[in-house]
Amino acid sequence: MMRTIEVLLVVIIISTAFVAASYFTVLPPPRQVSPINLRRLSLTTLQMLDSDYDLSIAAFQTDNSSIWGSLQIALSASLPANVVYNLTVYDISGQDGGVYTNVASMSNAESLYTTSDVSTYTVASSNVTFNVTPEKIGEGNGGTLYILNCSDASGWWITGYTAQSLAQDLYNLLSPYFVKTIMIQNTNQLYQILNGNSLQGESVQNAVVINTCGEAVPIPSTYATQYSSDYGQYPYLLGQKVRTYNWTWASIVGYPFYYVSNTVTLASGQNNWGIYGMSQVGQLGSRAFLQGLNAQSYNKNDNGAIIDQTHSSTGYQVTFTQAITDLRNYYGIYPSSSQTSSRALSISTLQSYNLQVGLYVFNPYTYNSVDYLAGAVYNHHATGSTNITGSLLALGLTRTPDVRVTCISLLSYFSPRLYHSEYTASGTSRLVVLQLGLAGGS
Repeated sequence: MMRTIEVLLVVIIISTAFVAASYFTVLPPPRQVSPINLRRLSLTTLQMLDSDYDLSIAAFQTDNSSIWGSLQIALSASLPANVVYNLTVYDISGQDGGVYTNVASMSNAESLYTTSDVSTYTVASSNVTFNVTPEKIGEGNGGTLYILNCSDASGWWITGYTAQSLAQDLYNLLSPYFVKTIMIQNTNQLYQILNGNSLQGESVQNAVVINTCGEAVPIPSTYATQYSSDYGQYPYLLGQKVRTYNWTWASIVGYPFYYVSNTVTLASGQNNWGIYGMSQVGQLGSRAFLQGLNAQSYNKNDNGAIIDQTHSSTGYQVTFTQAITDLRNYYGIYPSSSQTSSRALSISTLQSYNLQVGLYVFNPYTYNSVDYLAGAVYNHHATGSTNITGSLLALGLTRTPDVRVTCISLLSYFSPRLYHSEYTASGTSRLVVLQLGLAGGS
């Protein structure tokens, strides 16, 4: 019985102490316990008001009472009842966008001196387009881009693509950078430019030629018949033409010049893999091209150009040089930084054919004491001359081509500048400042 009474007394004492403490304790107001983040609320409100560009429109039409009034209604409806605001629009001017002129403002309070915070938001005029204008490659000295889109030629080692789909992607990415871009639609048109005849009044000299057929090269019917006993003579001719016209020839994947292709003239032949309309030239193709480029006599048995065959099955992982990596951001083209190569040219090729590296696309690698380049632009210089007389972009990558690698390689080599519109030009942008406060102060 005594134990029960003791417990009751303890309960009474504790309850009395709790009631007394609660009576005399001063609790903080709810706004201090869970305050509103006014800066975050301000920025979120501005972003919401501009979700359909309504804020941008209103900021440039402050003299339109209907639009300005609708903005005030939307602003009031977006904020809690106990939040007051002051919204001010400034015009941005000055060469560096550093001069701000008050254009208009709206508020639902006389002052926001206590418990307030602000956010800023820059809007652009709806009738101003901000764009990038690229410098034209070769302007005044050629500037033609030829893309081989030959309907009468098959591709090889372009797994998952057709030459025509690759040609269109290349056109979309590169045509803004050249004076004129021309799709070579068939081998007859290729025959014309090989013989120095323009197709659309363009300059044939100093052009860039991209072969979209991978390891195969389109061959005009005339040459397919003329060189039927030895197709190595055709890449030899191409090397001569590249030298004559100072072309930059781009091979986008695999062994350069490994096959010749014409689905009409060579329709009965195939490359031992069931692709009809082409004939295998083998590694002779690269060597013959370089012989022609170097003004050497055609030698079918020349072994000057060494190609990495040791990784033909597994491939070798290569990475872009730092220069290419940096320029990917500049041009906004982002191929994977790591690629697989199994068709790299040896660096010793340079000495054999008077070539110098104009651009390292990938970092070199060494295998069995031989140094290889999986991607580079090779410039030809005649003996004793500093002038470039033809170039070869060779990307010895494996199987599936990524045209972005070709694009970033060519753009990095020619380095056209990009001219950006000035975002802070006078009259094209305005600054909106939204200050929020809590009604009643702190």
